[in-house]
Amino acid sequence: MIEAKDIKKIYPGIVPTVALDGVSFVIKEGEFVAIVGPSGSGKSTLMHIMGFLDRPTSGVYKFRGKSIDELDDDQLARIRNKEMGFVFQSFNLLPRTTVLDNVKLPLLYSGIAREQQDRMAREALEKVGLSHRLFHYPNQLSGGEQQRVAIARAIVNHPSVIFADEPTGNLDSKSGQQIMDILQNLNDQGHTIILVTHEKYTAQMAKRIIQLKDGRIVDDQIVACRRLAKDGLIK
Repeated sequence: MIEAKDIKKIYPGIVPTVALDGVSFVIKEGEFVAIVGPSGSGKSTLMHIMGFLDRPTSGVYKFRGKSIDELDDDQLARIRNKEMGFVFQSFNLLPRTTVLDNVKLPLLYSGIAREQQDRMAREALEKVGLSHRLFHYPNQLSGGEQQRVAIARAIVNHPSVIFADEPTGNLDSKSGQQIMDILQNLNDQGHTIILVTHEKYTAQMAKRIIQLKDGRIVDDQIVACRRLAKDGLIK
């Protein structure tokens, strides 16, 4: 599904900044991969390239066999909207827009009938346990609930892969567990999950961990004893 070969990302300047320095890996459909590393290790830069939000300086990046170099910005945008969902540390919800309408945003220019858009958004909110909050506004929700709305928005298009960049970073431990439980459930339903985190405990909830340091992969391993978020919620 995802293939990176010798990916480099260099930001120009008086002293150029090397964010990624020869990164190579393959991610298969249905995996749950955590990308970990200290601040400045290149985690978010790598996620942006994988999600077609940025281009590498050199190297080959392919999504479903298509190289990013072969696609123009419009083609990248179409693939991104159809195949990918994004969740960030900041929730990025429109404050004066209801929960339901926030979730429908990715569908606005899809050509899908309004009634079907409404149904898809309601189904996405049902998956994250917020079907009772349809007509509330973001400022009426807790931080954990706002992040769940952001996840619903990310999955409303039924993407094949979900990129989650520090999705628990602004949350208390219980809310963070709830978010990870949702991501694990989505993975069980067939979504590929790529999680960026600096928290080792959170990374152990993935099935595979890729560790970055100074823009390079220093470790890539299957999680032997995977943590289940629902176990923490029961406690």
